[in-house]
Amino acid sequence: MQGGIVIAFFGDTVGQPGRRVLQQAITSVRELHRPHAIIVNGENLRNGSGITAELYKGLRDLGVDGVTLGDHAFRDPRITPVLEDPSEPIARPANLSIKAPGKRWIRIPKSAARPRDIFVVTVLGRVFMTLHADDPFAAVDAVIASLPEPSPLVIVEAHMEATSEKAALAHYLDGRVAAVIGSHTHVPTADARILPRGTAFITDVGMCGPYASIIGRDPTGVLRAMTTGVHTNFEMGEGGERACGCLVEIDVATGRAIRIERLDFAADTTRAPFVTR
Repeated sequence: MQGGIVIAFFGDTVGQPGRRVLQQAITSVRELHRPHAIIVNGENLRNGSGITAELYKGLRDLGVDGVTLGDHAFRDPRITPVLEDPSEPIARPANLSIKAPGKRWIRIPKSAARPRDIFVVTVLGRVFMTLHADDPFAAVDAVIASLPEPSPLVIVEAHMEATSEKAALAHYLDGRVAAVIGSHTHVPTADARILPRGTAFITDVGMCGPYASIIGRDPTGVLRAMTTGVHTNFEMGEGGERACGCLVEIDVATGRAIRIERLDFAADTTRAPFVTR
């Protein structure tokens, strides 16, 4: 991709397998695509559910510019002070209760290498989701209206279960934001496209983690729970590690998408950080 602002977005990063393959993928995407910003959904970093301050710092040490969260945002309360620190580029979903801790959006500031500020906001779905959330459409409207620029460059993450709800949000925002990027289901979809008014959309970018699993979890426990109804602790899966996401190229002047394409990196388990020498 050449000529615009290039943003790399990686989906839900699941446990240690996800962190390891993400590290390799970030190195590769920098070499191949030279993105102006890298954004990662980090809500599953802690053994598949939640994030800690230490794990957040690990992402930042890899050069990640912004970290988004979803329905597991508060699974580990140790992240709360980081969420409330205005200097840290990490935000919880914007349509949670106004009383919930944390910021509602991220600002990735412009720099010598990045010609515009990039604003990132995540909203939760309300269809088939267990965590109560307010109207995602109204929440994005409110965030856009509150941003400190008249025509901001905005990336919206649709952290939702239902594909219809993600598509509805994308069409609702078409022409007003640079991209609507779906996450949460951990399964990449093959429908990356640009909508008629210039907003890039993909239903789900998939996860960074072990694909020889059931959406990141070891199949044994999941199958026991589903076939017996007995409560089972789901352990992390392993094997078939991949880092999935997307690249979005955005016109500097208009803040609208020029191109979107999927990212899908297979882990090299013979190299660090999978093995140390």
